Amino acid sequence: MHGSRLTWEELPAALHAWVAQVLGGPVVHAASQPGGFSPGTADRVVTAHGRRAFVKAVSPAQNPDTPSLHRREVGVLRTLADLAVVPRLLDSYDDGCWVALVVEDVDGRHPHLPWTAEELRRTLETLADLGQVPAPPSWPALEEELVGEMGCWERVRDEGSPGLDPWVGDRLEALHALALRTLPRLAGDGVVHTDLRADNLLVQPDGRVRVVDWPWASRGARWVDSVTLLLNVRWSGGLDLRPHLPVIRSLGATDGDILGLLAGLTGFLTHASGRPPAPGLPTLRRFQAEQAAAGVALLRELWPA
Repeated sequence: MHGSRLTWEELPAALHAWVAQVLGGPVVHAASQPGGFSPGTADRVVTAHGRRAFVKAVSPAQNPDTPSLHRREVGVLRTLADLAVVPRLLDSYDDGCWVALVVEDVDGRHPHLPWTAEELRRTLETLADLGQVPAPPSWPALEEELVGEMGCWERVRDEGSPGLDPWVGDRLEALHALALRTLPRLAGDGVVHTDLRADNLLVQPDGRVRVVDWPWASRGARWVDSVTLLLNVRWSGGLDLRPHLPVIRSLGATDGDILGLLAGLTGFLTHASGRPPAPGLPTLRRFQAEQAAAGVALLRELWPA
């Protein structure tokens, strides 16, 4: 889950000076964080006085769309400032070209890969609590945001997909119909991260789980994040997921909801993995193909006999 990323040293001097002003001293150490796909910087920094923070910054030169995602994340972090599970935004920078965030440095690590049953249990508990938090009415409605993504099996059928799993090929129409039926079920008023993977989670020494990287936050059903995380768990290894499904059902998801969202996401990943490379994101298509394969594996596991 690694992209091609700028380093702290490559940032403009004006950004270095701004971060020093925010943190009360110059940065003397910066460690680039490897997870995720943003082509901008993602550094844990330490100042001369020992203060720590997390800094992310990007300009259109790295990718034309990423600055707007950083701007969106600034708004989300301000809205969720009172939630302990979300790192605090310390300050933001926007000169019309470069966009940067300085965020609380979380003492934690990403979940172990392959996922373990205990860390998945703790994460699902965290997501269940997060889903209780009402999202602002102004946030994007998930069932509207994912209209295109949930309809991608039709594109796979019409455009073809080299190497398509025969099991999928025999069920394209059923998968497409299931995904579309599930789309309105994504509606809700809860906070949804919408992009849950291990690299967007941090496990603290006491076992608490923090959720990071929020540019895709939306308003939707409280079970959505828990289902999308299953793709990442299956991608990482063969952990038995059935013991964890009751937690997701307790949030209001039916077995049809779980299967339908997985069907829609797998269709999107299958189609997206065949598109041309995204600017500044050289490993994204390969990762999408791997996630699509994990989605197919999950669908085969959970498909009614």
